[in-house]
Amino acid sequence: MANHEHGKMNIEAQEAAFDGFIRWSIRVSVFSIGVLIFLALFNS
Repeated sequence: MANHEHGKMNIEAQEAAFDGFIRWSIRVSVFSIGVLIFLALFNS
């Protein structure tokens, strides 16, 4: 069994997945806020 050395693991895939999740979350949040503002302005 290989010895584990702290800080030597390749985490590029995890970082890419996290960046994608954050980007998706920001887009959904901005869209939701935009929809709420639209509804507040044009709902009669």
